[in-house]
Parts: sequence; structure tokens; C-alpha cells
Amino acid sequence: MAPPTDDTITRYADMLAAMGTEPRLRIVRLLLGAHPTGLAAGDIGGELGIGPSTLSHHLERLKREEIISARREGTFLWYSANTDTLEHLLQFLFAECCTRNCACDPAHVVKDATGHGVTEPRR
Repeated sequence: MAPPTDDTITRYADMLAAMGTEPRLRIVRLLLGAHPTGLAAGDIGGELGIGPSTLSHHLERLKREEIISARREGTFLWYSANTDTLEHLLQFLFAECCTRNCACDPAHVVKDATGHGVTEPRR
């Protein structure tokens, strides 16, 4: 596999930065749980206790990095996780650690992400 380009690394760094705040990470997790239908903006704000203008700012940042997408249905904006983008980000992150030097066992990542069987970090 060819090493990632500088542009690719910058793109993924921008995506990680967009998710690097607690409210945005909560939004992404909530939208992943609502996949593929997504949620209306008001429902996201209500679920997470985020006011409309602050929520709009967070949603716009995530949308700009293509982590989420929006669609209009009548007077409502519905947001959903862009799972293709998130999948590419995960592939980028795990390309080295899971394929070349086995620093991380993919089975442990999936197991830990579900909240079941979480073990102490490997040392």
C-alpha cells in the first residue's frame, strides 16, 4: 500500500479536529445510532441539550468536513452520519496498526466500541 499523501493526512486531521470537541463527538455518535434515517436538528439539540445557535455551529463544522450530511424535508433539516467518510477515516487510522505491524487487534477495537468486554489497555 502506498503511503498517504500530505493532502490525505491533512484531510483526515481536519476531520479528527472537527470531532475533537465533546459536543461534536456526541452528535456523531448520536447520528451513527440513528443511521440511516438520521435525526431532525431539533431532535439532536433536544437529545443532547444543545441550544439552536450552538447546535447549528457544530453541525456546520461536521458538515464542512463531510462527517455528516443534511437533507431538507419540508421545513425540517435532517442530519445523518456520512458512514462512507467515517469508514475511510477508520481505514486510514488502522492501515498501519492492523495490517503492517499488528499494534492493534481489530477484534479488540470492535469489541471495545460496543461497550462489552472492555479490558484494561494493553501495555
